[in-house]
Amino acid sequence: MNQQTPDSRPDLANAARGLRHVFVNRLAVEASIGIHPHERENKQTIWLTIDAGVLEESATPEAIGDVVCYEDMCKIATALASDGHIDLVETLAERIANRLMEDPRLVQIRVQIEKPQAIAEASSVGIAISRLRS
Repeated sequence: MNQQTPDSRPDLANAARGLRHVFVNRLAVEASIGIHPHERENKQTIWLTIDAGVLEESATPEAIGDVVCYEDMCKIATALASDGHIDLVETLAERIANRLMEDPRLVQIRVQIEKPQAIAEASSVGIAISRLRS
């Protein structure tokens, strides 16, 4: 099975740079996505994996406002994936990355989108993009 395991995911945490790794692994979302007629007619399950390198504002955070919240990341990604039909997974990945990078604490992001039902012989297919704040 081709799936990202915690041991194989990018390690974006870096104490020397003051970075924390915040991630969402295989968030299941129902989306209208794809170029084929059947994909335009019916929603399908996609899996979203997000890895973010986040600047630590505090070495020992005490409150939710001190951190980038993975629940908020899930809500943003789900809203973007659910907002009408999207032809390409690449388009959705860019939208998610761009929206999440609006938070100035994120210095890098990796967005992976998988379509588990697209190819019968594969456990999933998809794309991944990485973006680094310049």
